[in-house]
Amino acid sequence: MQQDSSLPEPMTDDLDADRLREYCGVFGVFDFHEAAAITALGLHALQHRGQEAAGIVSYDNGRFHGERRLGLVGDHFSKASTIRRLPGAAAVGHVRYATTGETVLRNVQPLFAELNTGGFAVAHNGNLTNAQTLRRELIREGAIFQSTSDTEVILHLVARSRKTQLIDRFIEALRLIEGAYSLVALTNKKLIGARDPLGIRPLVIGELDGKFILASETCALDIIGARFVRDVENGEIVIISENGLESLRPFSPQPMRPCIFEYIYFARPDSVVHGRPVYQVRKAMGAELARERRIDADVVVPVPDSGVPAALGYSQESGVPFELGIIRNHYVGRTFIQPTQSVREVGVRMKHSANRCVVQGKRVILIDDSIVRGTTSVKIVQMMRDAGATEVHFLISSPPITNPDYYGIDTPQKDKLLAATHTLEEMRAYIGCDSLAFLSVDGIYRSMGYERRDPQRPQFTDHCFTGDYPTALTDIAGENRAQLSLLAEAS
Repeated sequence: MQQDSSLPEPMTDDLDADRLREYCGVFGVFDFHEAAAITALGLHALQHRGQEAAGIVSYDNGRFHGERRLGLVGDHFSKASTIRRLPGAAAVGHVRYATTGETVLRNVQPLFAELNTGGFAVAHNGNLTNAQTLRRELIREGAIFQSTSDTEVILHLVARSRKTQLIDRFIEALRLIEGAYSLVALTNKKLIGARDPLGIRPLVIGELDGKFILASETCALDIIGARFVRDVENGEIVIISENGLESLRPFSPQPMRPCIFEYIYFARPDSVVHGRPVYQVRKAMGAELARERRIDADVVVPVPDSGVPAALGYSQESGVPFELGIIRNHYVGRTFIQPTQSVREVGVRMKHSANRCVVQGKRVILIDDSIVRGTTSVKIVQMMRDAGATEVHFLISSPPITNPDYYGIDTPQKDKLLAATHTLEEMRAYIGCDSLAFLSVDGIYRSMGYERRDPQRPQFTDHCFTGDYPTALTDIAGENRAQLSLLAEAS
């Protein structure tokens, strides 16, 4: 096939290399013995939300203690010696995948600062869309930044507030930021949780032995045996102290706009997000896909692991048998050394391999959750053909990604998104499948049990599919203005 020069070169070393990257996960506990150990367990459950770095800050007898490390939670926080360096009955933790700021230790969260009101640690899930604008203003006013993370902007805004009470300073800082955030913060007397006014990023409240816990997902509560209490609502600030839980709502009410990708890809299948079991929603997406796109085939094969629930839903709705036609080796890490092209090709088969007895001589329906650049889709389809599949039909349980994200998902620029620059037929030809289809945007909403734009139901943050960005994009607009200015000067 003559390859379009505008199409991306297929990656050869890792079928996960072109996945959407999780943003971050946060966890916090107050007035609980062995708070750091509980936090480490919670972060283990949230590891899927970020694998680059992890950190915990605890408080004990007038002192804050912090441990921040590059790598996985289990590589560092499973050690008793590390947990002993984090004494106290209160702690906050964070797992990170970098969407802003490079992967260096100074960017690992929670970030901590000594304010005139006392120590203050903060961990952030999301992305601020005016962080660079605020950062430039703060630097002009004399602020000194120690990291390139947008979370540090929040620390500076809290520190520079003239309000007398810490919570008022915190609220004043939140009024100045734009974008998506779920925050957990720790002082010497309080654990604080906050969610952006649209509720784009998730945050839940749990309870264990009468003590309150904050976490990005309910799976982090399950691992420690905690009871789910409720979601932190959009625009809500919760304050957990020795007096219990207090709720503040300092922002004008707005309709909720939770991120649709929590259901499609990011949240763990055993989590419940806004009352909906993620596993069941993903199965419903697969069933809806089957109703929208029926194919005469012999077997439904998921792309592991995130395609499994949707493939089950498709199989059950269509009657086409479900089989594990791709086997994933979970014991091959990202750091496998691949010095030569021949070894890189072997590396693909080390992590994912075709189950030949399932696909040989069969018409195969492949189910995946999304296509970003499309580079790994090429490898997956070729793997099926090499294993003897007579037909390969590629179905995606979400709509085409045509717009980049600015709220914490690591998506490429628009011109690197395959669906943004190529027709469906061009995409099919590039990937090399016999047919290609995506779930419609309306189908996503039907999977949730209602119609799109139903005034009685929340609309999702679905801009990656629709271009409907729910907040101001100050930094992006500033970049565009600067580019236009330079073009004007050049002309």
